Amino acid sequence: MKHTLPGFICASMIVLAGCSSKSAIQPGEPSATGAGSAGVESSAGPASGSSSEVASGAVSGPVVGAMLGDVFYQFDSSVLSEEAQEQLKQDVAWMKSNPAQTVIIEGHCDERGTDEYNIALGERRAISAKDYLVTLGISASRISTISYGEERPFDPGHNEEAWAKNRRAHFVPK
Repeated sequence: MKHTLPGFICASMIVLAGCSSKSAIQPGEPSATGAGSAGVESSAGPASGSSSEVASGAVSGPVVGAMLGDVFYQFDSSVLSEEAQEQLKQDVAWMKSNPAQTVIIEGHCDERGTDEYNIALGERRAISAKDYLVTLGISASRISTISYGEERPFDPGHNEEAWAKNRRAHFVPK
């Protein structure tokens, strides 16, 4: 009997923890915590929009912590679309108004392709975003890149809508 009470209390705590409200940020909502940390992905995802907008690359990224937005790519590409370039111009404006801030650009891919190929593609995506920021006047020393390939999907689905959300360069202020 004396071991039953602690077990009951422990089980109750687990159940209550599972029922607690989540503080995760929904796609399109600004981050409540602000900057993320290196190597940790922000929970912000693509801005709300129709799946056809996301699939066509017509959606610019969300504003992460009211700071930086992600850019999205077409399948098997690291070429910046006009929409991606516009988002990067907004990111440059924020970076110029915060000159001491550094940024990590994470390159991500959808699940198609080998692990090795997706790591390389994620790297090309992160570098293409970095290079564009540098051409707009941001010092390369303020920007680092990393590729996660397909390892950290925003959307775990296995369809074009999910894949379009996962083909991105994600910005994490340091």
